[in-house]
Amino acid sequence: MAVGVQSILCLAFGLSIVLSSKLIDARPQRGDFEYLVAGLNSSVQSEQDWPLEVEEEKEEEDLITDRCEEEDSVYNETNSFSEGSGSSSARNAGRGFSFVDMIESMLAVVTNGIGSIVSSIIGSERVPKAKSTKINYRNYHLIRLYPNSKGQVNELRELRDAEPEDIRFWTQPSYNKSTDVVVAPGLVADLKIFLRDRGIDFKVLIPDLQKTIAHQNPKMSKEQRDDLVNIQGHSMTWKRYHRYADITRYLEYLSLRYPKMVEMSTIGHSYEGQPIKIVKISTGPGKDGHPKPAVWIDAGMHAREWIGTAVATYIVSQLVEKNVSYTKLLDNSDWMILPVANPDGYEFTHTGDRLWRKTRSNHEEEQEDSRLLQLVNHYAKWFWGKCEGVDPNRNFGYHWGEMDEGGASSDPCHETYAGPRAFSEPETQAMADYILANKENIRMYLTLHSYSQMWLVPWGYTYSKPSDYLELANAAKKAINAISKVHGTDYQLGPSSDLLYPTSGASDDWAKGVAGIKYAYTVELRDRGTYGFLLPASQIMPTAREIWAGIRTIVRQVTTST
Repeated sequence: MAVGVQSILCLAFGLSIVLSSKLIDARPQRGDFEYLVAGLNSSVQSEQDWPLEVEEEKEEEDLITDRCEEEDSVYNETNSFSEGSGSSSARNAGRGFSFVDMIESMLAVVTNGIGSIVSSIIGSERVPKAKSTKINYRNYHLIRLYPNSKGQVNELRELRDAEPEDIRFWTQPSYNKSTDVVVAPGLVADLKIFLRDRGIDFKVLIPDLQKTIAHQNPKMSKEQRDDLVNIQGHSMTWKRYHRYADITRYLEYLSLRYPKMVEMSTIGHSYEGQPIKIVKISTGPGKDGHPKPAVWIDAGMHAREWIGTAVATYIVSQLVEKNVSYTKLLDNSDWMILPVANPDGYEFTHTGDRLWRKTRSNHEEEQEDSRLLQLVNHYAKWFWGKCEGVDPNRNFGYHWGEMDEGGASSDPCHETYAGPRAFSEPETQAMADYILANKENIRMYLTLHSYSQMWLVPWGYTYSKPSDYLELANAAKKAINAISKVHGTDYQLGPSSDLLYPTSGASDDWAKGVAGIKYAYTVELRDRGTYGFLLPASQIMPTAREIWAGIRTIVRQVTTST
């Protein structure tokens, strides 16, 4: 009863926010794209045209939050004041309108009044969040583009920078390198015309992303879960991708089952309050009585990259549950493993948007934008979901915020948004604090990402190489050879600035440049684009086995080197 009253009040207030939001200038993404494809008679979908569906999660764990939310509410950004109002001149003019103060006062009064009424009726307890409205990617295409000239690359960069939400770049445009883009169904035909007119070759990799998403991760029934618990003591299996609560319970199980070997710690809390869990795996001090060289591994920094988290938990299982097979490795090294560095985003990929990349924070009030926009976001965050999150791998405090070459963005709506400041995210701050506290013992930093099959060596922020690049590359080369011997999978080796594109504020650069960890790497796991971020669960074990072989090889080198 109480929750129903609050929901009604939130909905009523939300509608008033939507009405006032029509006065706000929208980001001119779609208009920009229409300019690029002028003459093609393109018809760009509004967000109301995007297919959405509400699916009831069968997993045990649901997200908890303060926000009021209706399941079928979608904010249509295209219904803004005017289509061309996204220009800086329009925004500046909007700031001078005298009614902003009046609206601010009115909203404050209304909000305070509603808050008082709700508190008097239901008290101040936190209420569960309504289940997320899932984005459905039915008939969305994954298309691979093949630019073969600098002019074509520039055309694609202009398309990327216009950033309509109907076209999402999974990889960045580069000369003589393929570029993967996800395209909304209503824009597929127009994009193909755009590409043909400019002589850019392309290939459709996946014609319906939703079908791939639906078949990526097999379901697990309660009976199957119970059987696993009875047989092995936990429900983890590397035949499917697991929710965050499953992973946390598994780490807890290991810490209880192997208390002398496994120490689980909470190193911080996410923006939404979830504990950030890490396990330290150690068989005790070295033979000389001093702490052994340690290996740090994190995964799941980018929410949609499920394979990284699955590989990280597999490595934990091998070191702990199969420890008799790795006695010498454990005698010479300790392990610090963070399987899910971005728990909020990771959960959201299960409950809201499978292709979400960033954290789930909201920094709207820290942006230099119109007062009215800040006001709307302040009072209606539960209704405003367009520009949430920061790319954690652009948020580390080493050459943070350098925007050249497209490696990071200052736009809160962009997937590579670096945040309002370095370490603005509690997740990245927690990682940095823990690493700095243990940097004297950490010999190697390894962060698992996907996709591309690359072993990346610093630096990412510049085309220059560190003075010890050859030493780092030679060690990584042996790891790549070990990977290839398992299933024949080929990995490229080099700096991300060469193989991918420059990236400022990345974790591996920070680990080497600030924490002073000599061997710092990013590993981009399978595949090379057939599935991209939607790697089927059937590939978890092959990926995990080959990467584990490579990691063992490089760890033996770096922990015994002086």
